[in-house]
Amino acid sequence: MKKKLLSILLVCAMAVAMTACGNNAEEPAAPAETEAPAEEEAPAEEGTTEEPAADATVSVEGKIAMITDSGDITDESFNQITWETVVAYGDTNGIEYEYYKPAEDTDEERINAIDLAIAEGATVIVMPGYLFGPAIAEEQDLYPEVSFIAVDVTEGDVVSLSGEQVPLGSNVYVCSFQEEQAGYLAGYAAVKDGYTDLGFLGGIAVPAVIRYGFGYVQGINAAAEEMGVDVNVKYYYGGQFYGDDTITARMEGWYSAGTEVVFACGGGIYTSAVDAAEEHDGKVIGVDVDQRPTIGDRCVTSAMKGLGSAVTYALDAYFGGNFASIGGTAAQLGLTQGDYLGLPTEDDSWGFETFTKDEYETVLSGIKDGSISISADTETAPTVGAHTTVDYIE
Repeated sequence: MKKKLLSILLVCAMAVAMTACGNNAEEPAAPAETEAPAEEEAPAEEGTTEEPAADATVSVEGKIAMITDSGDITDESFNQITWETVVAYGDTNGIEYEYYKPAEDTDEERINAIDLAIAEGATVIVMPGYLFGPAIAEEQDLYPEVSFIAVDVTEGDVVSLSGEQVPLGSNVYVCSFQEEQAGYLAGYAAVKDGYTDLGFLGGIAVPAVIRYGFGYVQGINAAAEEMGVDVNVKYYYGGQFYGDDTITARMEGWYSAGTEVVFACGGGIYTSAVDAAEEHDGKVIGVDVDQRPTIGDRCVTSAMKGLGSAVTYALDAYFGGNFASIGGTAAQLGLTQGDYLGLPTEDDSWGFETFTKDEYETVLSGIKDGSISISADTETAPTVGAHTTVDYIE
């Protein structure tokens, strides 16, 4: 206990001494301003729940803290959309909020950031990403009066620092997504739009990334079989969630050898695909959120999941006084639960030339009603037909 108190005091001292969070992963944790920057907007509508968890009327007082994972709130992906959702929710409902960036990408520093947030008055902690599993396991019993919301986290991720599985506390709600559905839609649409030489660039081969990739292959295969066209796919995990010269060089090799479009799935690793695409007039497919506003016209589409909707759903439960209805549960969100996955359909984000929105709605409906079956298996690569060739690169 004495060691824990010393840790909190040290983090607090660091937070006072340093400025707000930046892009350097080695910077110490520091709370953000409680006002959103002027240029930030509320998150785009990525999907809504079919049935809200609770009445959205605020009946519970509290303060929201968001803890970033290895990225930051300007990553144009997971952390940013989660933070923007918290900002929008707080501003709309008159609720105080802050964000904290751990000093290092370690379980210990994520725990320290949570400790600091709670010491500064947070009553509900929002955490994006599977990296928070051990922190949840260590903190949930220490702070039974605090509610923890973790998106893109499964029950299996919640393990102690020694690696032992820990049951979810009643003050914890975790949710993950059926990413294979969004990947399927992206792959299917790309082939329907005329692409026959495709690539998948994954980050670290964690289950969420694998589901995206295997779903992508299944969608490619389904469209190739329907159309009777031959399709080639290069498939590779970069082993990291950021782009660098090595990954960029590999992508340049793909594009120069004929790859037309690459689904870049893994945080900032997409920057390497974009850099290579710029050099070789290629295309990319974004992930998690609509990345066309960031990438530009080279982004054909994005395989999105409703991060904002999931966070809002859980915050509604907490501030509506009904967190007990979801606490202690692990949800896996897909198209049968609501519009949690899909491709962006706004005109500015629709980068397809021949694949139509009506065709998209047809395949979307097929997934929702179960007439289109998509495997969620992350252990065995999807079976493909005679028209599809996949090169899994080690």
